[in-house]
Amino acid sequence: MNADLSLVLKLQSLDSRTADLEREVSALPKRIAEIEKQLDTHKKRLELDRTALAANGKERKSREDDIKVQEQKISKLKDQMLSAKTNEQYRAFQHEIEFCEKEIRRFEDRILDLMGESEKLEKNVKAAEVSLAAESKQVEGEKLAAKQTTAADLQELAAIAKERQAVVGTVRKDFLTHYERLRKRPGGIAVAEAVDDTCSVCHMKIRPQIMQELRASADGLNFCESCKRIIYYNPPVIADAE
Repeated sequence: MNADLSLVLKLQSLDSRTADLEREVSALPKRIAEIEKQLDTHKKRLELDRTALAANGKERKSREDDIKVQEQKISKLKDQMLSAKTNEQYRAFQHEIEFCEKEIRRFEDRILDLMGESEKLEKNVKAAEVSLAAESKQVEGEKLAAKQTTAADLQELAAIAKERQAVVGTVRKDFLTHYERLRKRPGGIAVAEAVDDTCSVCHMKIRPQIMQELRASADGLNFCESCKRIIYYNPPVIADAE
């Protein structure tokens, strides 16, 4: 392999690493936004449960007050029954007392329902608080890790840019022109190796004549007839027999 092709391969390696780093730098804020959004959803759900629990307690207190009101009415009605002068008056007081007692039973039934709901809500709130505390800690850890990773990636990108500039200054102009044109295509791969008489990128068979040129080429450019990428042949290294 000639020196200029080696430099082009070096450029491809640097550009491939650059693309990976840029994708990572771009993806990290999105990942953080996703976990923060999920955390916010869990916070809102916890607040809804807390609000429902508070409303439950408020209604239960209200029903308890209603029972006290009805009990006071019953007490007054019983006092008034003692002064009833006719059977009709007595029965009227009795009907009112029965109605009050019915209301008390209705309020008591509602209080029992509220107590059952309250028990479930309290359990949900306590579990959500524990889970939310752990999730918040995890999110903060991921945010810190993302910040550190981004800083490291940006530092590496700056070093790669500097190294690339040095390589570009030494590679042959026609090699560089073809490389820069080809790397803008989808996938960003401009140079492919010929392996087993096949292009390693598009996996199409290479004609014997082209393979012969690749093996014999010293300083020229060869292209895959299928995908049009720069193609090269790297002779296998044969170890010396002991």
